Amino acid sequence: MPSAAKIDLSSLPENQRDVVANLLREHADLLAANAALKAETTDLKQIVKRLEHLVAELNHVVHGKKSEKLDEDDRQLAFEDLETAVAEVEKQHDKHASSDVAPRRKAASAQRNRGNLPADLPRIEQVVEPDSLECPCGCGQMHRIGEDRTERLDIVPAQLRVLATIRPKYACRVCTDGVTQAPTPAALIEGGLPTEGAIAHVLVGKYADHLPLYRQSQILARSGVSIHRSTLADWVGVAGFHLRPVVDRLAEHLKSSGKLFMDETTAPVLDPGRGRTKTGYLWALARDDRAWGGNDPPGVVFFYAPDRSGQNAETFLRGFDGTLQLDGYTGYNRLTRPSRKGGDPIRVAHCWAHARRKLKEVFDRDGSEIAAEGLRRIAEFYAVEAEIRGSALSQRLSARQARTASLVAAFGEWLQKQRLRVSAKSRLGEKLAYIHRHWDGLQTFLYDGRVEIDSNSVENLIRPIALSRKNALFAGHDEGGKAWGRIASLIETAKINGVEPFTYLKATLEAIANGHPKSAIDGLLPWNFNPSSWMRRDAQPPLTFNGRFRAECLNAHWFLTLADAAEKLEAWRRELPCQRRKR
Repeated sequence: MPSAAKIDLSSLPENQRDVVANLLREHADLLAANAALKAETTDLKQIVKRLEHLVAELNHVVHGKKSEKLDEDDRQLAFEDLETAVAEVEKQHDKHASSDVAPRRKAASAQRNRGNLPADLPRIEQVVEPDSLECPCGCGQMHRIGEDRTERLDIVPAQLRVLATIRPKYACRVCTDGVTQAPTPAALIEGGLPTEGAIAHVLVGKYADHLPLYRQSQILARSGVSIHRSTLADWVGVAGFHLRPVVDRLAEHLKSSGKLFMDETTAPVLDPGRGRTKTGYLWALARDDRAWGGNDPPGVVFFYAPDRSGQNAETFLRGFDGTLQLDGYTGYNRLTRPSRKGGDPIRVAHCWAHARRKLKEVFDRDGSEIAAEGLRRIAEFYAVEAEIRGSALSQRLSARQARTASLVAAFGEWLQKQRLRVSAKSRLGEKLAYIHRHWDGLQTFLYDGRVEIDSNSVENLIRPIALSRKNALFAGHDEGGKAWGRIASLIETAKINGVEPFTYLKATLEAIANGHPKSAIDGLLPWNFNPSSWMRRDAQPPLTFNGRFRAECLNAHWFLTLADAAEKLEAWRRELPCQRRKR
């Protein structure tokens, strides 16, 4: 808009000057407002364009072609970045909205995790008082009638500290009986740099948070502590050696169960002789009876093997004679034969999720009506399972016999009819043949209330392996794969039992360093962990008199609570001669 010509107010009649001046000011304000609206319109167009782009990206992540779609872990990473970008755009939009002359209705903000801060987190209260408590009307000082309380999450970065152990030396001024000094406190790495807490932190970072050791070394360097990756690797190796008996006992405990899950996944490992990586495998053996209220705690053990041979499964399952839930991998077939080594033939329960997945692949690609009908029938099985999940063993079995058995029988008849109609060499024919080959195992859940309809439980437990693959090369050697399996077994078992992995590993390593007896190794299993009953080094009283008290404890393989320690200490005090009386 062209600017108005400048008007000389002195040339106007005196009684019109004020009116014209006001009009000129209003015109100038309108020009300024128009320019601001143009700028805001440009910004809003950019915001809309960016939001449209983000929506398109989100649609691609969720609904893209199968060959272009991301797996679950990559999808979560994509969601994180998209949600971050959307939050930034929304904040930019709110900033523009707050500057508008006319007030607008505030959009409802996302309420993610609001009010869900754990009650046991430390609270630091900050009371904000008004500048003055004097009543405006002059009545005197106001009285408190209530308060508004808001809570925000604050994070203090990990703090490094040095624990200096000082052992004073004492000698008698009168006699010459020698010098008294407390023995050096036990440590997992005698004379080494790390405490058991530092080692546990490295283990959790590598195997729970998927931070390779070289990245942890970089993080420590930012805090001014230079520790080479190879040194961290030494710590991990020592911890893996000492934790091996605990993992072995965990595996024994799982294999004493009547029903387990098993699955395997790839693990890239360096192959120095060929100058590239090779494919190793981690086999997950899991127990999870929570769906029917079983008494045994859940757990998982990872076994590493350099290949996928069924002989590895036979070796890992030596001593187990129950029902095994698994997928359709043919390597497991040797476990069902009378010639099986290490036990009786295993009863197999196959996974309906895998059967459903086969039909879903055909439906997504070809839109097959036969595949759609199969999916509909399988959905009826899962509807019953959803209703009885968490019920007692007998109730699950009764419901399956009364409601699901007839549905499965009808599915079997339908399956055979479709196999006669469809070419066995077609894509759909191959999928129907897969279900037919595993038909006996797919019916096992109808006759055993302990058995789940699928093996999704163990598949969820091996997801951390995929995350480690994405963050770094899995292992530098076959032995690295074995170490991963051992430590990940304890971390994942702790997590599914509601135990914080760092706290558990720190206490377990401290217990081992203090001479925890092998005969009581069950006390170190994750589901038996109780922080209040485990001796914590940072809370230890002085337990030594000339070293005798601590030596007796270790020789007897005692693992004491603080109350036990205090009682034993008092007994030793009563036995010790009084030095003053001697003088």
